[in-house]
Amino acid sequence: MANEEETGATEQQTQKPTFGIDRIYLKDVSLECPKGVEAFFNNSWKPRVEMDINNVQNKINDELYEVVLGLTVTVKDTESQESIYLIEIEQAGTFRVSGIADQDLRRILSTMAPSTLFPYAREAIDCLVLRANFPPLRLSPVNFDALFAQALQKQQQDAEANSSSDTVQ
Repeated sequence: MANEEETGATEQQTQKPTFGIDRIYLKDVSLECPKGVEAFFNNSWKPRVEMDINNVQNKINDELYEVVLGLTVTVKDTESQESIYLIEIEQAGTFRVSGIADQDLRRILSTMAPSTLFPYAREAIDCLVLRANFPPLRLSPVNFDALFAQALQKQQQDAEANSSSDTVQ
């Protein structure tokens, strides 16, 4: 009996790290075609695709986090530089996370969660493009680990720049 109580207490103290998907959903989506019908009568289809990515995390409770992956995809005509269409999408999910330290938690919510959400966002974007009667748009995979590393490096450089400008004044 005493061994069972000790084992239960030890299990609570050394909780195994867990990361799980609770729900994935489309939070917001928008498609704009600024040229209207003129976009379909362009003789040469030479698009340039630009994509902006952002990631927002909201703590719901001790173990549940909402992660929102925001993508803005702008397709412009290479020659005229005019926008053909613009898609804004917020693909979201709730994730159960426990037993993970704060620094690792930030990394997981900034890399693993968006990596999970991106294929859903990519599929929704492709469906919108096809329904708008444009050629398919196949977005390349995104390396969220590299984006997170770049963001950390930029944050560190900004902090160093701010600390050096504070000492100069």
